Amino acid sequence: MPQDIYDKIMMVAKRRGFIYPSFEIYGGIAGFYDYGPLGSQLKNNVENLWRTFFLLKDHCLEINTPTITLYEVLKASGHVEEFTDLTVDCSRCKRSYKVEDIIDKEVSVDQAIREDNITCPTCKSKLSNFHPVNLMFSTTIGIGEGRKAFLRPETAQGIFTNFHLLYQHSRKKLPFGVVQIGKGYRNEISPRQGTLRQREFSMAEAEVFFDPKNKTHPYFDMIKDKELFLFDNEKEWNISVAEAVKHKIINNQALAYYIYLTQEFLFTAGVNQKKFRFRKHAADELAHYATECWDAELLSERFGWVECVGIADRSAYDLNAHIISSGVDMYTLRKFDEPRGIVIKKIVPKMNILGPRFVGKARKIKEQLELIDPASVKRITVIIDGESIDIPKECYDIVEIEEKQIGEKFIPHVIEPSYGIDRVIYFLLEHNYVEGKKNEEDYTVLKLNPLVAPIKVGIFPLIGDDKLIDIAKNIDVILRSEGIATYYDENGTIGRRYARMDEIGTPFCITVDHESLTDHKVTLRDRDTTKQERQKIQDIAGYLKKKMTI
Repeated sequence: MPQDIYDKIMMVAKRRGFIYPSFEIYGGIAGFYDYGPLGSQLKNNVENLWRTFFLLKDHCLEINTPTITLYEVLKASGHVEEFTDLTVDCSRCKRSYKVEDIIDKEVSVDQAIREDNITCPTCKSKLSNFHPVNLMFSTTIGIGEGRKAFLRPETAQGIFTNFHLLYQHSRKKLPFGVVQIGKGYRNEISPRQGTLRQREFSMAEAEVFFDPKNKTHPYFDMIKDKELFLFDNEKEWNISVAEAVKHKIINNQALAYYIYLTQEFLFTAGVNQKKFRFRKHAADELAHYATECWDAELLSERFGWVECVGIADRSAYDLNAHIISSGVDMYTLRKFDEPRGIVIKKIVPKMNILGPRFVGKARKIKEQLELIDPASVKRITVIIDGESIDIPKECYDIVEIEEKQIGEKFIPHVIEPSYGIDRVIYFLLEHNYVEGKKNEEDYTVLKLNPLVAPIKVGIFPLIGDDKLIDIAKNIDVILRSEGIATYYDENGTIGRRYARMDEIGTPFCITVDHESLTDHKVTLRDRDTTKQERQKIQDIAGYLKKKMTI
C-alpha cells in the first residue's frame, strides 16, 4: 500500500528529530507523542510567534497556573457533567469506541442510534448500550482521603479563578485579555489521528474580558477592511471583517477581531491559505459554555478538514458559575457619571433557619448568599469546604432596597480564542512538505517560514580546509550570539548538505569558500528559490534578521 503524505511526514519527523512516539521501547501507547530536538524548537518558535500576536500586538497579560485542577473548579465550570463523549463497548473484541468516529459522516449520532445499525469496526459485531464517558483524568491531591482533582481539560479555568486578582492588576479597566500556554489533557476513547488527537496536548488560550454592553474592540478599525474566509455550514463567504459584523454573520466586533487575529497568525506561521477556512458551529454542536463559536479549520490530505483553533463567545458563563460556587466577588463595576439612587434586589439570609439546619457551616453559607446576584440564579447551590449544598428557598428572602451607588456591578463577558498548538504544528509540516526530483533522485523540501523554522541557517565550509573551517565556525559563533539558530556541517558534498537542511526546513545556508579569504564575503543560498548571492560577513547577521521579522 503506497504511503500518503501523513505517513511520509511522520517518517521524516521521526528520522530527523521532530516527533517521536512516546514510550516506544515499551510498545508505545496511542495518544502520546514526544517532540525531539527540532520539534521542540519548532514548537517554541510557534508559541513565541503566538505570544507576539497576543502579548505585543494585543497587549494581553500572560499567567501560568497548575495543570492539576480541583474538583470544585471543574464541577462549577460544568466539565464534570458536560466534558463527555458518547461511547460504546464491544462485548466480543473488548474494544471501546467514540460513537461519532464509527458512523457514516453523513448521518447524525441520534439517527445512527435510532436506525440501530452501528457495528464494531474490528469484528463487525452489532453494537448497543451507548453511554456517555467523562474524558478527564482524575487524581487525588494528598495522601489518604485527600482532595479530588483532575488534570485540566483546558487552561482557561486557571484564568477565571484568578479573575478578581487580574482585574485589580489591570486597574479595573475593561477590556483586558489574559493568556496561558500549557498542557491540557483529554482521556480520548480511541485516538486514531496521530498527533492531531492526543491525550496530552499543548494549548494556547486567551480569555479576553469585555463589558457585555460594549463588545467593541479598540483595534477594530485597523483590521475592519481585511478579508475573512468564512463557512456557515451552508455558504462560503469571502467578506471583510466589517461587513461580517454589519450583516450579523459574526455577532460582535470583539469576536470578529479575534477571528481575524487568528487568521493572521496562522497565515504568518505558514499554513496554506488555500486549505484554510473558518466554520461556524451549528446550534447543536456548541459547547455548554458558548453562545457563538467559529473554528479555524485546516485541510489535510488524509484527515479532511480539521479544527485547529476555536474562537468562542463564552458570555458570562464561567465567571458567573465561579461566583455562585465559590462565593467570591468577581463582579466588575460600570461607573455612572454621577451617583444614582438605584433599587436593587438582595438576598437576605434567615439565620434563624440556617443556624439550626446547617450549624457550623451557617456563617459561611450566609457570606456566600450575600454575594450572589438573585437575578442571575434560579436555584442556589454553594460549595462549603468542598461540599456542594443546595439552599432551600425558606432559608433566605429576596428583598428590594434603594441604594446610592457610583456604578452598577456586572459580570464581564469573555471572548476566547483557543489554539491546539500540536495541530498547528502538524499542519505547518503537511502544508509545507514538498516532494520533487533532483538529479533523478527523490528530493524533499520543507518550506517552513523562517519565523518558525527550528534551524535558521546552515553553515558550511566548502571543503575541509582549516582556514575555511575557522571562518565558518566564527560565523557560527557570531550568529548564535545574535540569537540566530544555526547548524554547522562540514561532512559530505555541498549538495548533500543543502539537501539535509532543505529536508528539515532550514531557510538559508551559508557557504565559506576560498574567495572568502580575500573578499570577506560568503555565499548565501535561499532554500525556496535556490538562488545564491554574495554577502559581506560583517553584514550577514543584520541581513538574516530582516528576513526573519514579521
